[in-house]
Amino acid sequence: MSKQKQYDSEAIQVLEGLEPVRKRPGMYIGGTGKDGLHHLIKEIADNCVDEAIAGFATEVFITLHEDGGVSVRDNGRGIPVDKMEKTGKSALETVLTVLHAGGKFGGGGYKVSSGLHGVGSSVVNALSTRLKAEVYKDGYVYTQEYEKGVPLYDIKKGSKIDSTGTTITFYPDPTIFKETVEIDYEWVVDYLRHQSYLTKGLKTSVYDQRTGERFAFYFEGGIQSYVKHLNFGKDVVDEDVFYVEKDVEDCQVEIAMQYTDAYSESIKPFANNVLTPDGGTHLTGFRSALTRVINDYARKNSLLKEKEENLSGEDCREGLTAVILVKLPDPQFEGQTKNKLGNPEIRGYVEQVMTEYLSYYLEEHPAIAKKVVNKAILSARARAAARAARENVIRKGALDSTSLPGKLADCSSKDPSNSELYIVEGDSAGGSAKSGRDSKTQAILPLRGKVLNVERARLDKMFANNEIKSLITAIGVGIGEQLDIDRLRYNRIIIMTDADVDGSHISTLLMTFFFRFMKPVIDGGHLYLAKPPLFLVKSGKKKDYAYSDSERDNLLNKLIEAKKAKGTEIKSGEDISKQAGAEVSRYKGLGEMDADQLWDTTMNPENRVLIQVKVEDAEKADAIFSKLMGTEVELRKNFIQTRAKFANTEELDI
Repeated sequence: MSKQKQYDSEAIQVLEGLEPVRKRPGMYIGGTGKDGLHHLIKEIADNCVDEAIAGFATEVFITLHEDGGVSVRDNGRGIPVDKMEKTGKSALETVLTVLHAGGKFGGGGYKVSSGLHGVGSSVVNALSTRLKAEVYKDGYVYTQEYEKGVPLYDIKKGSKIDSTGTTITFYPDPTIFKETVEIDYEWVVDYLRHQSYLTKGLKTSVYDQRTGERFAFYFEGGIQSYVKHLNFGKDVVDEDVFYVEKDVEDCQVEIAMQYTDAYSESIKPFANNVLTPDGGTHLTGFRSALTRVINDYARKNSLLKEKEENLSGEDCREGLTAVILVKLPDPQFEGQTKNKLGNPEIRGYVEQVMTEYLSYYLEEHPAIAKKVVNKAILSARARAAARAARENVIRKGALDSTSLPGKLADCSSKDPSNSELYIVEGDSAGGSAKSGRDSKTQAILPLRGKVLNVERARLDKMFANNEIKSLITAIGVGIGEQLDIDRLRYNRIIIMTDADVDGSHISTLLMTFFFRFMKPVIDGGHLYLAKPPLFLVKSGKKKDYAYSDSERDNLLNKLIEAKKAKGTEIKSGEDISKQAGAEVSRYKGLGEMDADQLWDTTMNPENRVLIQVKVEDAEKADAIFSKLMGTEVELRKNFIQTRAKFANTEELDI
């Protein structure tokens, strides 16, 4: 993409003032928690990346200072410092003090920008106690400082310098970010890694002065390297990554993809370096072209028989890892969150590029093409074998009691908002849970034995598994592309297993199933883990429950202190439980508890402990599930060995 015209004050447009930002920061950065805090870095660093996309910068540096400040620097052109006629201020001061002011409106400064809403620099300034801007431009250093968005002095022209670029140093305001103002180093590392993948030739680095840690990224392969990163440790159909980059009209289309032996797809669609998790027109164009090209090739080369149906989109995407990156001058995102791209013309552009280049690639690489087609055919046959089971499981009426699994002890309430489903390990625990529950709002689904590892199973095998079928039917939403979250029968789905290794394994198998096939249930905040107690501490008629060794010891120490306060002599050298005058029992499993105990400890909403299952980083979660639940033993072994030193050995069940 060609470089743009002169970048000076004439390239800056102004839309409105800055006053509302400190009053309602959530409107501009989404919230004032950790995500909002990190959003400040993103807003400034995105401007640096835009300089790189435009062809004017090659490096972005982030420094996390010991005093809580953050510096973001690029080696681009430097923010303009000349005076603007419209505001009477310098362009630098305008960009930092006026909302919706920047070179991203009207195409004056940037043809492509990730900062669609253009509020970044000024919002960061408004939400910082201090901000210092240093611009290296036209042979000099220009400096200006601010407090809570207000300039302390006019721009100062400093010493001569040969380099160009901009450094913004800011200190997040603790009166705004009350939860924390401490930047997460790992978040910065992940952010810069992604920007280097998505902007070919961009070098990024971070230095954490608090710990001395450093990290730098440079990926000459761009999104090709990204695909290899996503597929690390997986068996691939071919070592080469399919890649195409082409300009269409005033847009750039870039696609990289590679097939693996996995059964799930992983497609990352981006528009102007912004991840669009809900897809959009670029993803639609990609999927459409992929399905058509693979079917055309299969027919042309007699890999599909005449009487056989065309391969479906799902068949063609099984095991596919792809990154789609489009860069365009006027992206139309749906909503402030930019989750979906809406530009209708982009579908045609992506479809055109994908059809032309993938058709040519398959013709030129017949061995790879045959593997890809045969994989899709195998997937289609597995889906056909599973179709009858799918119809019996997915298409049954979610609220039709006659279709529910026989071992489900359903609740009497038909209102999903106040209903919850306990998925329980084993019949014995299931029996106690059924007896001890609140039958109005709590349903119980006991599972026998280990749940199927869906990470290693095709759909036909999955639908043949009774435990998985019971889960799908009881929950009611369906799976995969047929999933309808509005049909969810329970507001809370609670996994309740023993507090031991086997219980943890069952919980992990169930979470793998939900992540791979019912992720909207997790995203909607509906999945939980129950935390049963490890110990019962009895002192006279009083019963207390402890969920860890440390909680048990705290309870015993309190009993000892209470005895001391009454003047009771404590014999040193005795076991701590004897000193406390208490009887300590360890639960080996849920089946050991009677109905009343299970209700008191794990099912009573007033005192139970539930852990909500959340996915903060879907890409990391995908990689971890692949390592822990996939077929590569060596990867799993390395993962465990590298983390063993962080384990709390006192908490291990051995």
